[in-house]
Amino acid sequence: MALGWVHPESTSPDWDTAQVRRLATRLGYRLVWPSDSSRIPLPDQVRATGAEAVIAPSTQHFDFLTLNAVMMIADVETVHPRLSFARWATRR
Repeated sequence: MALGWVHPESTSPDWDTAQVRRLATRLGYRLVWPSDSSRIPLPDQVRATGAEAVIAPSTQHFDFLTLNAVMMIADVETVHPRLSFARWATRR
């Protein structure tokens, strides 16, 4: 399962959402979306859904701290440029 993420202030949310859906299908993920009204930080939403990955239109949909926090718990996939960021390895 992957969590789809389009920044709430996106200038083209419909296009971005369609791109995320297409990539999720291509990668074989079942896609879930956070609630539009949620004020819960993205990393906490990823953890709560148990998502293996977060799919976004681009890295511009994250700030650096959020991207780092998400990568602690899930992979990050972006549409453009097409990039895959593996979650950070955790120490045991």
